[in-house]
Amino acid sequence: MRIRPATPADADALWRILEPVIRAGETYPLPRDLSREDALAYWLSPAHEVHVALYEDGDREAMVGTYYLKANNAGGGAHVANCGYMVAQDAAGRGVAQAMCTHSLTRARARGFRAVQFNFVITSNERAVRLWQHMGFSVVGRLPGAFEHPTKGYVDALVMFRNV
Repeated sequence: MRIRPATPADADALWRILEPVIRAGETYPLPRDLSREDALAYWLSPAHEVHVALYEDGDREAMVGTYYLKANNAGGGAHVANCGYMVAQDAAGRGVAQAMCTHSLTRARARGFRAVQFNFVITSNERAVRLWQHMGFSVVGRLPGAFEHPTKGYVDALVMFRNV
């Protein structure tokens, strides 16, 4: 797997990853009917440093994930980063999120961030919670019933944090 910065030419492949996650409405607090244009504008925001994960098989290359890195806050909180990750449905369980997290922690350090904070990790996304804990993130807060899951109703969201 190779991870590189996203380019404008990646828009179609990014949308193939973003759309199913957004439409499912199970892991991101984004409107499920978000348009392609608005979703790409959000993900590729000028405030985001966006990367893509590529699986290489001989001469064939497929985008299997994407993440963004940004400052979590401005001013006195600008030394803490925030990231968002999405993995292609057919690549789940293949180590893509872990590879992107490792890469994002390296990028955060290189950019001078002192820590990374995840503001809203949905507790029903148990796979992500386990992975982030495996990657050294601690749960530092719980937001009771903060996310309306489409099938499970109101579930908690976690704030997770780790130094880089």
